[in-house]
Amino acid sequence: MKPIPLLLAALMLTGGLTGCATKAYVDEQVAAANKRIDGTEARFGALDARMGKNEATIAAASKTAQEALERAQAAGKAAEGKLLYEVVLSDDQFRFAFNDDRLGSRAMETLDALAARLKAANKPVYVEIQGHTDDRGSEAYNHMLGERRAKAVYRHLHEKGGLPLHHMSVISYGQARPVASNVSESGRAQNRRVVLVVLQ
Repeated sequence: MKPIPLLLAALMLTGGLTGCATKAYVDEQVAAANKRIDGTEARFGALDARMGKNEATIAAASKTAQEALERAQAAGKAAEGKLLYEVVLSDDQFRFAFNDDRLGSRAMETLDALAARLKAANKPVYVEIQGHTDDRGSEAYNHMLGERRAKAVYRHLHEKGGLPLHHMSVISYGQARPVASNVSESGRAQNRRVVLVVLQ
């Protein structure tokens, strides 16, 4: 049941409270007011749904992206503290050879396109470059290998892409954050990746 004061206010605004109003007229005005109230409630419901979807999107951002945002904020690097997007460059793009940190031509093309996109946007951004490996080899060695590969991306984005060094940083997770099982070769290939987290 709708609150009486709201219905009375609606009737007063529509001129429905006169000494001569018929029951049919009052019922008609009440129905119209209820319809407007229901429409407002529906709009609020849709807004709540959209807000819930946005919150789910933020929650779905990877843990490493959230950590990158926290590090950037702590260092005062991301002025507005917003995660713009995350670019995952897996073995398909990079094709690092075993124990190698050199970038292939396809990797360079991907990075050049990213640098051009960032420069065309003409907004100050901060990029954290994260190196990841599969679990073959020791943990210490994989940490070093992840860092070498991330630094190769860092150097390319600066030297060829023209991105300023102080707008980027490098971190290695080594084998610590797999996205797939290391049991199969396809899983290991997914884990050999470089992730670029772009913050604003």
